[in-house]
Amino acid sequence: MMLKLTTDGDRWQALSTVQLIYDHFAGVGSDSVACRSRGIAMVFDHILVARILFTLMTAGWALLTVVADFNKTHATNPAWTPHARFHVVWQISSYVGFGLLAFALIWWPGPLAAERLYLVALMGAIVYAAFFIALIAMPIYGGGAYDKNGYRPFKAPIPIIAKKWDANITAFSVQLLILAGGLLAVTNAFAG
Repeated sequence: MMLKLTTDGDRWQALSTVQLIYDHFAGVGSDSVACRSRGIAMVFDHILVARILFTLMTAGWALLTVVADFNKTHATNPAWTPHARFHVVWQISSYVGFGLLAFALIWWPGPLAAERLYLVALMGAIVYAAFFIALIAMPIYGGGAYDKNGYRPFKAPIPIIAKKWDANITAFSVQLLILAGGLLAVTNAFAG
């Protein structure tokens, strides 16, 4: 971000090469909001904030699932049937492909940046909605939030809802908050 520091009449401006490149491709200016606090002026780019939040959100469903599921808890779980393992590998591979598309939509320079971010938000909302639908529908199909040889619930850091929290439900709930923050940023809800 561009910082302008004013001290005792001296002005100092730090502008990184990355910011110069970003400004060139993103056309920063029309979507930026200047913020001032204690003599420091900073350009607040809501599209950049949304891009960062949506990158974190997409990494949650497109990359972290590879780490979480391509191991003995899922893809090579000896308790799972071979066809169930096939489906989880197919699912995770699809997530990686769609995640790469989402990353391109987030960071590719050019027009329609906000519209592309809304599409990425929709992709994330579909993934997380499907997770919570599967969670709610577990009694119908005999599912479980975890297996005996999988990721077990952990002691709740804040035991308000339950004494133990499920790892997936916790991670996806945090990801939903990041998604909501990204939506607020892309809509420029923080502009005053």
